[in-house]
Amino acid sequence: MVLSRRLNLCALLMTLVARAAMAQTHAPLAEQRDEVSYLRGPYNTAFYDRENEAFRIGAAIHFSHGKQHDVLLRRPFSEHERTDAEFDAESMDFVRNLRARTEPSMELYAPYTARAAWRVFRAIDWTHQLHEQTYDIMASRRIAWADKASWTERSLDYYLHKNDVGFSCAPLDVTMRRAAVMMKPYFTYFRNYYPKSNNFFYAAHWWHPVIYEAQMIGGNGPGQDEAVRQTDETFYREVLSQRPQRMILLREAAPRYSRMAPGVSNAFDNLHMFHGIVYDICAYPEWTIEQKRDELYRVIKAMSYQPGDEALARKFPLPHPDVDPRVFADWMKGAEGEMSRIMMEMHDEMMPLMMPGGTSMTPEMHERMMAAMKMKLAPGMQEGETPGSLHDAMMALMPDMRMDPASMAPGGTPQKMIDAMLKGWQAKHGDMPDAPPMPMDTEPSLVDVALPAPAAPGAVSPPAVPPVHGKGH
Repeated sequence: MVLSRRLNLCALLMTLVARAAMAQTHAPLAEQRDEVSYLRGPYNTAFYDRENEAFRIGAAIHFSHGKQHDVLLRRPFSEHERTDAEFDAESMDFVRNLRARTEPSMELYAPYTARAAWRVFRAIDWTHQLHEQTYDIMASRRIAWADKASWTERSLDYYLHKNDVGFSCAPLDVTMRRAAVMMKPYFTYFRNYYPKSNNFFYAAHWWHPVIYEAQMIGGNGPGQDEAVRQTDETFYREVLSQRPQRMILLREAAPRYSRMAPGVSNAFDNLHMFHGIVYDICAYPEWTIEQKRDELYRVIKAMSYQPGDEALARKFPLPHPDVDPRVFADWMKGAEGEMSRIMMEMHDEMMPLMMPGGTSMTPEMHERMMAAMKMKLAPGMQEGETPGSLHDAMMALMPDMRMDPASMAPGGTPQKMIDAMLKGWQAKHGDMPDAPPMPMDTEPSLVDVALPAPAAPGAVSPPAVPPVHGKGH
């Protein structure tokens, strides 16, 4: 009996030593799951109570955001066409029938990813809480119109400083350069090989900004309810059947809200771009789950809040300052826009570091690279497009291009590229005037402008069963 106990004790000690040794070389076997509660305020649940149908659209979108991780990690890449079609159909069913009644956590629909890379979900869920908070503030009749900005700033401050995974309040122009993902071997995999699912999220990232803008043009009164309802109708009637071909930024689709709450606007752009990067990494078939986790955590750190980011919060242009959120305008539909402009600039800032032998790029090669890049940034695979990632397309055009293997590896930081791109942004945009604050002293009423045309053939039907609405705040 004594010998048996000693053997068991030895076995236990050997196991603990082995686990400690593994922890030295690999990610922890278990991550500490400390949670932070949502911020209390007189506005809590106002969006749920007042605009329940819109709330449930957002919840359905977040079902898709969550489950997509497990779908990409657990289904073989060789089945990407079938996987894409099946998941898009499931996502459409959730939105069309408003199957989600409460805001889900990412872990609920993607338990495998939650175990493999929990910090990813911690960052996403924390930012989804900010979505809820900020919709609530705008929806709450208990918050006077003139006080919306200060209550929103309170929520942003809590978000940035109460947890260590808050996405930056600096614009995506800066955080994308910090992340430096464009020449990584996975970049564009999701949009190229899962275009239906990718474009579902492009439609979702149209909806999120324009709901803020609908609240901005409607004021606290019944005009807000009407503007949100009309915007939801546009989503079903046009956007889901004619999906945008790029990720639309809040500065484009919600310029008034971005002026009122620039840090919040930027945090959401950073989250939405992070979704796409995560899906690229999950879809990439050449790395192990441990390697993917290393890269995912590197990207989170790069795109998270850093002290001093507040000074950059208003450093963005306003290309469509008078947008009507109820209208799916032509400029929203194509691949050209703020997101593509940012990435084209980043490409030109990186390339001098990668030119073989310190040579300069000829105008002809630059034109060919821009053409190849535009094809990779567009969803799907087009005729003549190089298979694989943007990195693969660039290497096909310039096989002797200089690349640092260590910085391209999972979790590797391309510091020279980052420095060059941030220097490029500073030279181009560092002295741009701040986006002006949004006057909030006069509460708006619903703007009487032309509304979308009647339903076109192929439009997605809105929910058949009216949701249950609360009394509002």
